[in-house]
Amino acid sequence: MASIHRTVPESPLDTLDRYTDAGGGEAIGIARTEAADDVIAEILRSGLRGRGGAGFPTGRKWQTVRANTAGAAGSATVVVNGAEGEPGSFKDRTILRSNPFAVLEGAIVAAYAVDARRVVVAIKASFEVERDILERARTAIASVGWLDDVEMEIFTGPSAYLLGEETALLEAIDGRPPFPRIAPPYRRGIDDDIIPEERDHDATRSAANVELAGPRTETTGTPTLVDNVETMANIPGIVARGADWFRSIGTESSPGSVVCTVSGSAPHHAVGEFAMGTPLREVLETLGGVDCTHIVAVATGVSSPIVDPAHLDTPLTYEDFEAAGTNLGTAGFIVIDDEADLLTATLDAAAFLAVESCGQCTPCKADGRTIATGLGALVVADASEIRPDLDTVRAALTTVADGARCNLASQQQAVVGTILDRFPEMIADVADRTRAPRTNVVIAPITDLVGGRFVLDTLQAAKQPDWTFDDLDSGKAPADWLRHADDIPAPHS
Repeated sequence: MASIHRTVPESPLDTLDRYTDAGGGEAIGIARTEAADDVIAEILRSGLRGRGGAGFPTGRKWQTVRANTAGAAGSATVVVNGAEGEPGSFKDRTILRSNPFAVLEGAIVAAYAVDARRVVVAIKASFEVERDILERARTAIASVGWLDDVEMEIFTGPSAYLLGEETALLEAIDGRPPFPRIAPPYRRGIDDDIIPEERDHDATRSAANVELAGPRTETTGTPTLVDNVETMANIPGIVARGADWFRSIGTESSPGSVVCTVSGSAPHHAVGEFAMGTPLREVLETLGGVDCTHIVAVATGVSSPIVDPAHLDTPLTYEDFEAAGTNLGTAGFIVIDDEADLLTATLDAAAFLAVESCGQCTPCKADGRTIATGLGALVVADASEIRPDLDTVRAALTTVADGARCNLASQQQAVVGTILDRFPEMIADVADRTRAPRTNVVIAPITDLVGGRFVLDTLQAAKQPDWTFDDLDSGKAPADWLRHADDIPAPHS
């Protein structure tokens, strides 16, 4: 099955005229004239699920936010999550570069649907190309009246991986470090301060209340709808053409299309859009020119268990990937072939997660470091040292997610734990120093696509666990700065 072009157009729709000539803009007219409940009903009927990784039903999220808006002190806010930082994923930035007006139109439709008066499009400050595109697109749509009822801003935040986590993103938009909250975003949205008796006007304090972390039963804030770039890009087509059109491809439980990224041990690195239900093998062959007979594993970023060769024919659906023991995630597929060093790739993933942990939850940071250190020791171990190092890693994997408020710690268990369990021969090979040298598949965020190869974030390797780029790690977790220091190191952008 060839790639399709619903959210990633064949030719970039990089001007408003090109976008409207292709049918864009119709959804805003419908959203302005139809009842909000009817618009949400169409999104529900479409079966669209969030394309940010979790796959939560989009219509149900919108319905929940609208219901919680009633009686709130202020109107809701819509946030477009464009803080793409999952290693192996470049699909959101591809959409922003080729189809920005669809994303903005989708966000405006969402604002009408949930009774919001403010839209925030959030990206990382390092996404300079995307920021310029979004600024020009916002100016263009304002000139034709698309923003007459809605305020829209482009927010740029730090490079931290956790910026992509919904509640951490809301923290950053409010001017605080990107540390995840306990409360879900529809209970505590943007401009939601800590409870009155604890209010402190120092913007470095966290609405998550790091000092006294605990669940809240009441909130003074208004609801916030957070959907990712790809999700929003699907909205105009559903509203203008109907749920049946959206469901004309894909499967009953996972309808529509999904934008995939192929990288790693692939002859070609690329981004492409496919109907949900397309076998993973077909995506790897079509986009990357991959010879699947040489695949050892396919990593779906650092969020989920790897896909082994026995499951390469798994259809791209949420339910089929779950049945295969993993998750579809952001559909970013890092290919690891039989010439690559799987152990080093595992170390890269563990080290990335250990560094990017904010440290609000002590086991996540401390055990994450232990896992990365233990894997690093395994890479250079001899036969007599293997067992103690491996036991240390396995012990840390059992406790790393204790008390975790977000999924990052569980990702250590999902990625590192499953690789250790499924590839015992990898450990057995550690002591075999006669084996031929292997190539490295680096696990790091993507910064660009140049000449059919992804450019990776070279700064990631120099980032310390305290989120500085100093020569030496201070030994503090990022959250420790908030708890104990008068000033917080400026985050890398």
